[in-house]
Amino acid sequence: MSFKKNEPAEPQTRILIVEDDSASRGLMQVLLGEYGECSFATNGVEGVEAFTQALDAAEPFDLVCLDILMPEMDGLEALRQMREVEKTHGIDEAGRVKVVMTTTVSQESKVMQAFHYGCSGYLVKPISKDALTAEMNKLPLCRSSNARWRGR
Repeated sequence: MSFKKNEPAEPQTRILIVEDDSASRGLMQVLLGEYGECSFATNGVEGVEAFTQALDAAEPFDLVCLDILMPEMDGLEALRQMREVEKTHGIDEAGRVKVVMTTTVSQESKVMQAFHYGCSGYLVKPISKDALTAEMNKLPLCRSSNARWRGR
C-alpha cells in the first residue's frame, strides 16, 4: 500500500494535530495537509475539547496526531480521555479514531503506556515524511483497491 494524495472526488480526511510547539505543528501541517483537512490544538485540554466537539457534531476526526509532552494536559491523559469520550458516544474499539503519538520521548514506559491507552502508532521527533508515510501505511486508513490513503 502507498500513502498518496487524495484526489478531489474523494472525501476529505479529517486530521487533528495536538501539539504545543508551533514549529512541530507547522511541520505536521505541511506533511499531512495535502492528505486532508487539518485542525489544531495546542495542548491536551484543547485537543480533547476539539475531539469531543467533532463527535458531537457527527464530524469525527479520522486521524489524531498527539504529542505526549504538553502543558495543561499531556498527550497520554488526552488519549485516555478521548477513548472515554468514544465510549460515551457508543464507539467500539473497531470504530475508534486512529491516534499516532508524536514526541521526543522514546522511553519504553511512555510507549507502553500510550499503547495501553489505545494509540495506533508512535513516532519519535524529528518526524520525517518517510517515517510518517510508513506509519500511516500501517494504519487501516487505506481503503481503496489501488491503495490510495484516505479516511473512512
